[in-house]
Amino acid sequence: MIERFDFSDLRELFAKANEEKSGDQLAGIAARSERERVAAKRKLADLPLDEIVQRPLIDPSNDDVTRLILGTYDQQAFYPLASMTVGEFREFLLDDRTADIQIQQIQSAIIPEIAAAVAKLMSNKDLVLAAARIRNVTRCRNTMGERGVLGIRAQPNHPADDIGGILLSAFEGLLYGCGDAVIGVNPATDSVATVSSILIALNRLVDAYEIPTQTCCLAHITTQLAALNQGAPVDLLFQSVAGTEAANRSFGITLNMLREGQQQVLEHHRQRDVRWIGDNVMYFETGQGSALSAEAHHGVDQLTLEARAYGVARAFQPFLVNSVVGFIGPEYLADERQIIRAGLEDHFMGKLLGLPMGCDVCYTNHAAADQNSADNLLLLLTAAGCNYFMGVPCSDDVMLNYQSTSYHDALAARRLFHLQPAPEFLAWLQNMGIYRGDEPASLDSSVRKQLMRGLESSLEKAI
Repeated sequence: MIERFDFSDLRELFAKANEEKSGDQLAGIAARSERERVAAKRKLADLPLDEIVQRPLIDPSNDDVTRLILGTYDQQAFYPLASMTVGEFREFLLDDRTADIQIQQIQSAIIPEIAAAVAKLMSNKDLVLAAARIRNVTRCRNTMGERGVLGIRAQPNHPADDIGGILLSAFEGLLYGCGDAVIGVNPATDSVATVSSILIALNRLVDAYEIPTQTCCLAHITTQLAALNQGAPVDLLFQSVAGTEAANRSFGITLNMLREGQQQVLEHHRQRDVRWIGDNVMYFETGQGSALSAEAHHGVDQLTLEARAYGVARAFQPFLVNSVVGFIGPEYLADERQIIRAGLEDHFMGKLLGLPMGCDVCYTNHAAADQNSADNLLLLLTAAGCNYFMGVPCSDDVMLNYQSTSYHDALAARRLFHLQPAPEFLAWLQNMGIYRGDEPASLDSSVRKQLMRGLESSLEKAI
């Protein structure tokens, strides 16, 4: 007996072609069998790219993210790709003759839905191979994303926002060679006073040691800007973003707020006596399932909505973009297999769209995953050329109560793949005696005492 599958529109086709995700099942849009999934993938492979552009999954009259996407992609650069099918585009990206410069030349022509479509046709190995070709370089106080570089965000969170505890944890990360991507703190309390004190303390630590890196306090954008207006130093402006207007509204943001915030921080940078080597000042975090959790998914699958969040991020030339892949919970990514798949998808799509992609390789304590799961994704993403990972003391975030990757994990990934910190940061590590050549040094007692004396001084000033 012949089994036939019909797909009523592109939204259904996209959803049914997606790999298994508990979030799509929760939304009631997932394929009901592997046969249906394969049928959807085959039909999607024959779909011309131009048809994806011409038939938006979410009506632009009802969604400002769709309007942003359709209003900012490079139509002239897209013209040579328009007749190509999704399957042919996949072959182009995986062809050994396709150079990285060719992909860079078309990044601005690719809308997020095209990136999502081609990701659905790729195996995990394909996602690694295609992403590894692409390097998206950004600059703020240092340079991130170059080939041969693996950055680490030092994440010195504290459950009570204790400044001394935050600085000690950040300092520990520096001794491991971590913190070149950013020293970024998630505050336990989203208040202007707390955010200001954290930003001022981190800035004093960076100034005391003349560290070529960025700092950030990951509060709501309005709280950060209020702290800036009261005199706090802001290197990177953070915000979580999503792939629909309604989902962003659930975060308490609009696209205009992001534009205005970006301009305020750029002006703030021009007024500060700091050596900036670039104008990438935004830091965005995303995660598959965020729109569904806000009941703002419009019947679109979570992979495609994640790609649309990258369409939002791309419009603001960010310094860092981070998929917090397993943080949202097993309702959306149930287990190790789904978390690994989502992490590879997110990284590939972001890189294809021109973004400086990092990943918080993480899981919640009620997901069917463990630290071996995190190790597996960490190594796959390192092979794929991920820009940066998280550095959390002992992998256990004591404030956010989830499991991530540690300072030790960062060293292991760098050593296994022969990677280094950001070039300006590496020179600082070498000057401080923390690195000898390209490798971490075993700090002798005199070097440790000198560093600790400096830390004590900066602690006194910060507190």
